[in-house]
Amino acid sequence: MLSPTGIPDAIRLVVVGAHLTGMPLNHQLLALGAELVRADKTGPLYRLYDLPDAEPPKPGLLRVGETNGRAIDVEVWSLAAAAFGTFVSLVPAPLTIGTVVLSGGDMEKGFLVEAVAVDGARDISGFGGWRSYRGAATADA
Repeated sequence: MLSPTGIPDAIRLVVVGAHLTGMPLNHQLLALGAELVRADKTGPLYRLYDLPDAEPPKPGLLRVGETNGRAIDVEVWSLAAAAFGTFVSLVPAPLTIGTVVLSGGDMEKGFLVEAVAVDGARDISGFGGWRSYRGAATADA
């Protein structure tokens, strides 16, 4: 069965940081034949953290619920099922692949972070996304 992007047996993947278009790890998606479906936002259920000592720099998306959460900018990509498996095998701890709720209520597989990894990490949720945060950090430098 073909997906709207034309990829057979496609699985969608929500990316939030270093795999976004133009970011340092986007090449990993492109090398596996992934196709960008759309830019989107999460539902207002998450906090975004700048993970200390990550190389290249990466954020962690943590689900915290409606009381403390914010909507965060993301991209949705489509990969063939075999490519998805290969990609997931490359994801280093403390990042994980789980289910991310998008602004329209859709649920897709995507990047999340283990809660223990955000202890002492900078909460950057107020920037609305990794790209905005990195842009502000570059402007301040």
